[in-house]
Amino acid sequence: MKALFTTRRRVLATTTIAVAAIAGVSAVRSSHASANAVPTAEVRRGDFVEYIQVRGEIKASDSKTLVAPAAAGDLQILKLAHTGTQVKKCDIVLQFDSTKLQRTLEQKQSDLASAEAEIRQQQATEHMTEEQNLTDSLSAKFNVESARLDVSKAEILSQIDGEKNKLALADSQQKLLESQTKLDSGKLGSAADVEMKKKKRDKARFDVETAERQIASMTVRAPSDGVVTVLSNDRASNFGGNAPDFREGDRAWPGAAILEIPNLSSIRMVAHVDEADRGKLNTGQASTVHIDAVPDTDFSGHVEDISRLAKLDWNGWPPIKDFDLSVAIDRTDPRIRPGMKANTRIQVNSIPNSVLVPVGAVFQHNGRTVVYVSEGSNFEERNVQLGRRSGDTAQVIAGVRPGERVALKDLAQEKGGAGQ
Repeated sequence: MKALFTTRRRVLATTTIAVAAIAGVSAVRSSHASANAVPTAEVRRGDFVEYIQVRGEIKASDSKTLVAPAAAGDLQILKLAHTGTQVKKCDIVLQFDSTKLQRTLEQKQSDLASAEAEIRQQQATEHMTEEQNLTDSLSAKFNVESARLDVSKAEILSQIDGEKNKLALADSQQKLLESQTKLDSGKLGSAADVEMKKKKRDKARFDVETAERQIASMTVRAPSDGVVTVLSNDRASNFGGNAPDFREGDRAWPGAAILEIPNLSSIRMVAHVDEADRGKLNTGQASTVHIDAVPDTDFSGHVEDISRLAKLDWNGWPPIKDFDLSVAIDRTDPRIRPGMKANTRIQVNSIPNSVLVPVGAVFQHNGRTVVYVSEGSNFEERNVQLGRRSGDTAQVIAGVRPGERVALKDLAQEKGGAGQ
């Protein structure tokens, strides 16, 4: 009986040790599995690049802007090519309603026709008057010659008849002078009347030509081959909101910029930067541009221009001051279109030979800055001293060495959560 009891105790002890051993192996495996499940990143040495990230949109460096006519009265858009439309030179891209101008043209054409008819009538009347005056003048000349012939008979006539003939000659000469004066003055008066009516005709013709030019200006054609970009209708925006693009049916004002036809061989990104970043930017700084609609490619570029004067941005409240920024893109792509949204990262500073870690590997605990360094199957919490941060990269002054791996999770929080 005692031997049986001893045997049972030995079996129980062996079983307990085996279970404990299995549990221990499971715990180790669990520990390894947990360590392997934590994402890590390598601490590396390289140049710390500080950059500014700005969002903006793509523009063509050389665009032909098409505007509403400056002097064409009421302007309502009847036809408008849509953004992205491929057009050829001389294609109609914008058409305004010309109904009112057409009525004006018809009235001016009627005025012109009336003025030309008045000239013809005046010329006909003056021609008849001139013919009559010319006839009277010829008749007066005949009378003068006849009177001279009578005077020449003075030797065979009585003195009284001779005097009568002299008086008749003087009278005929006076009438000839009057008829000649009337003929000449009639010509001058006729010329003045015709000239006055011609001026009226010229004014009517100018009005017709002006109306025709205005009607012609209501049809806007593409000045070159390209892709249409419709611009914003600033007068249709709500306070604090973005202005919608022009569309058919909208009314425009004289000189309003309606659309652009850009030259896509040279493109740039335009954006706004705030006052805090303006002092870090200079022309020529390298940048990388990522266009939302072309996600598989990043484009190199450089700061082309940045305004010296700030302006108020009313797209929010309170309004903020910002500066216009232009980034030239070194190469283009057939998929790029003006108006596409893009981000640019502009390099503003570089510190060579720096120790770098991802920002996602740095955590704050009780006022300390820490990272978790991989040590085999475990992680060691270390205090680190950071230099600068930029984007997703942090510069480490002390605490880790290049080649070590750091966790990308806050293991202290995970441990606290597991404890709970």
